[in-house]
Amino acid sequence: MELRPYFADLHVHIGRSQDGQPVKISGSKELTFRNIAKEASERKGVELIGIIDCHSPGVQKDMIDCLESGEMEEIRGGGIRYRDTTIVLGIEMEVKEEGGGPFHLLGYLPTLEAMQEWTAWMKPRVKNISLSSQRIWITARELQSELLARGGLLVPAHAFTPHRGLLGCSADRLSDRLDPDGIAAVELGLSSDTAMASRISELDRYPFLTNSDAHSTGMIARECNELILGEPSFEELAMALKNRGGRRIAANYGLHPQLGKYHTTSCGKCDKALTEAEEAFGVCPACGSDRLVRGVSGRIRQLADRDRPYGLESRPPYRPQVPLSFFPGIGPVKRERLFAEVGTEMEILHRVAKERLIPITGESIADMIIDAREGKAVFTSGSGGTYGTLARS
Repeated sequence: MELRPYFADLHVHIGRSQDGQPVKISGSKELTFRNIAKEASERKGVELIGIIDCHSPGVQKDMIDCLESGEMEEIRGGGIRYRDTTIVLGIEMEVKEEGGGPFHLLGYLPTLEAMQEWTAWMKPRVKNISLSSQRIWITARELQSELLARGGLLVPAHAFTPHRGLLGCSADRLSDRLDPDGIAAVELGLSSDTAMASRISELDRYPFLTNSDAHSTGMIARECNELILGEPSFEELAMALKNRGGRRIAANYGLHPQLGKYHTTSCGKCDKALTEAEEAFGVCPACGSDRLVRGVSGRIRQLADRDRPYGLESRPPYRPQVPLSFFPGIGPVKRERLFAEVGTEMEILHRVAKERLIPITGESIADMIIDAREGKAVFTSGSGGTYGTLARS
């Protein structure tokens, strides 16, 4: 089987089932199973898409409808194929254990049948099986054991975030909550990158994933991975995460950490973003509150057992990515022109020459896209749930 690169975003939520029933309540109504597949294949250029919330019975009905109509098909290597894109069936579950806050785990299963069996097992352990990211009333290790027994893959989601990140709000080590041997990868989240996470020695054994956690179609692939595979499928993904048979992660395309909503620490009372020195003092300089929401950069400094990153030469390169929606002057109309006249978002961000962009974007915005591609962009950091911003050149 010939190996080649594929773009993969493995964390996309479903907002509604096709008949309008809510799944991810905070997600866009346009995020249906079919619409995600179309967006990934036709506009984003993503060939392996992990759709979370496939445990929901309403979503499973949508899958069956797409299969029975012939619009999609299950493939031998695991997953559901739509045109040039394969859908990996995923779930996101919330666990709360003594001594820490609630955190999210991602799970992936190879077939619709396996996912339906998971739904039957999960249903008596959650309040509402139809909704996304439900609190499941077992320990993380129990959940992990059940998932692996069904041939699944387990990944801690947005590991360092102050809200629902295992290392961000629940524990100081993955091994405090999970069997270290049963973790397929670690999802970095929007506010960290490979260099930041590589200061923590416990993570040396795990590959890193950069996924969008998209709550709208426009946010699909704002973070993604470039994988070397024989074909886009569950089995090939599993091999890539284990670095076997030439399958591997070739690159992580991540939102620049400063654009992430929780990169820096903020005041929980007045929302002021704090500098590192102000964070160390422990009190907001603006209002005097000690109710601080520790940002990802500060949390990693707390957890780090190294002064600097280690082993970066043996990891895939982390390429900071700025989605089109973050560029000043690129609104919905201009994005549609770019898709129609230039190519998919991945091609525009990473491959298309500046000269092809200028007729649509103008030279200034084209320069910003190229600067972001080459790591020369300037940002104002995000904090407290507000995204960072990209400065005009």
